[in-house]
Amino acid sequence: MMNIPYVNIGAQTKLLKKELLVAIEKVLDHGNFILGKEVQSFEETFATYCGVRFAVGVNSGTDALFLSLKALDIGQDDEIITAPNSFIATASVIVASGAKPVFVDVRSDYNIDPELIEQAITPRTRAIIPVHLTGRPADMDPIVKVAGKHGLYVIEDAAQAVGARYRNKKVGSLGDVGCFSLHPLKTLNACGDGGIITTNNEKIYERLVRLRNFGLVNRDETVMWGYNSRLDSLQAAILLIKLKWLDAWNDKRRKNAKEYNSLLQNVIEIPQPLPHEYCVYHTFVVQLEERAALQNYLQNNGIGTRVHYPIPIHLQKAAYSLGYKMGDFPVCERQSQKILSLPIYQELETEHIGYISDTIMKFYQRKS
Repeated sequence: MMNIPYVNIGAQTKLLKKELLVAIEKVLDHGNFILGKEVQSFEETFATYCGVRFAVGVNSGTDALFLSLKALDIGQDDEIITAPNSFIATASVIVASGAKPVFVDVRSDYNIDPELIEQAITPRTRAIIPVHLTGRPADMDPIVKVAGKHGLYVIEDAAQAVGARYRNKKVGSLGDVGCFSLHPLKTLNACGDGGIITTNNEKIYERLVRLRNFGLVNRDETVMWGYNSRLDSLQAAILLIKLKWLDAWNDKRRKNAKEYNSLLQNVIEIPQPLPHEYCVYHTFVVQLEERAALQNYLQNNGIGTRVHYPIPIHLQKAAYSLGYKMGDFPVCERQSQKILSLPIYQELETEHIGYISDTIMKFYQRKS
């Protein structure tokens, strides 16, 4: 029996440890731990990678979203349209800003349904936050079109999608701002927390630079009320190294997904990206009716899995005051009962994918 954990960060770190330690030692030697030269270098490199003019390193993916709302002057009594099946952070930052999340159901790709957005727009709507869930880009052309029609901002939640492309354009370059998480579980991951924001708008960029650092223009002068949300130099040094590997890692995840596809397409419901979508598979999500039984069977055979996410945001206790109920978003709710994330990380080999797939097929043979 193989032992295949759902994630294996240690395997990735082992391959890069010598190079990472050299980079960390350089930061320790110069001692400029906050907004050092590594942060600026990472921001410039990441902006180029995403095909945008500017990038701003911050403390987390959550702060990336929150500061973006603040930079756009979104707050009290405003409404933001987003999807109900994301991680709770997407909605929580809207509430933290003083605004109200307004949910719209999703499509079979787990991303927000553009055809339902316009009917959710009110005079208070200020922005749309499409989430590129699972590393698959949302359908951005109609989203941007409806936003332009109604004068709304588009804030991409690209936390799970570094390197994903939509019609040959990188996510993070498709809206007014793009927000990325660099959490250890993400495809581009720090050894701790971190986030980064992308934009082509110089005024938004300048506001973000101030907002992340108390509104300071120098050590002694503040021009606006701001926050303490700075990407550490140590993390930036680590991320600069990992960014060089990202495309190769994404290619390997895509190869793993293709292998799953060839083995499981007639067994369970698997992701089917469209030709113009370059999915980076932060998660590989399948759907089945017997989720709990299969998850337990896989665990007993040494295979770790997860559910992303079993309780939609609108049904969380924290969201009760928003007034939503079971049945409001049937696609999202139906998916939440069936989804299961299989291991997909780049260190998996063909034999691992084969073992996982064989075990799933044995589950169904045993069941029948």
